[in-house]
Amino acid sequence: MARSKTKIAGWILSVLLSAFLILGSASGKFVDWEGRAEAFDHIGYTEDVVFKIGFVEVVIAILFLVPRTAFVGAILLSAYLGGATATHVRVGDPFFVPIIIGVVAWVALGLRDPRVFAMAFGKPAIDSPGG
Repeated sequence: MARSKTKIAGWILSVLLSAFLILGSASGKFVDWEGRAEAFDHIGYTEDVVFKIGFVEVVIAILFLVPRTAFVGAILLSAYLGGATATHVRVGDPFFVPIIIGVVAWVALGLRDPRVFAMAFGKPAIDSPGG
């Protein structure tokens, strides 16, 4: 029963994170809003590049949600967030949000699949993802 609650918590975190990435972050890269050009000019990205970044963000969020591709999705999300962190550092903006999102992503995946925590902390997995 405890494992079931842990897995549910992991899925809730995963869905919330992916919803934030798709609806809160990527969607702003696809639609026009007041100040959009200035915001992306500030970080040094053209509108064409921003659209591509948004597309990559959506694909990674989906990969993270699919159990079979979740681990690869988490790795790609870490790389994506590393780029976001570097961008914020480069322009002098606060850079802690992408780092926090990355930590939440790995915690969520570890709650969904105990093998992630086992790999990270060098301990044997309690049970398999199907258990």
